[in-house]
Amino acid sequence: MTDNERIPVDPESDKVIIGAAGEVIIPKRIRSALHLAAGTELLVETTPAGLLLKPANAPRGLRLEDLRGFLKQDGPPVPLEELCRPVDYSKDWQGSEPKDK
Repeated sequence: MTDNERIPVDPESDKVIIGAAGEVIIPKRIRSALHLAAGTELLVETTPAGLLLKPANAPRGLRLEDLRGFLKQDGPPVPLEELCRPVDYSKDWQGSEPKDK
């Protein structure tokens, strides 16, 4: 199973109940598909859709939702033509001393 694949939800067999001590048993077919063994530590995260469980020691790559708001700016939107215009760095280099190799 790759990171982009989803396991289809089976409304009958994927329903879980929270026990008296707060424990939840993840269905076997999901544990197997995600290679979750007994003792695997999971992080619990709240999302607008509900709860998200993810392995605590999984390598953390950036996901699209992690970048939401990353490029926020104050003020009016910048036109695409201005964003794509080449940047002139010549003023930054004027008066600087060349480095010898």
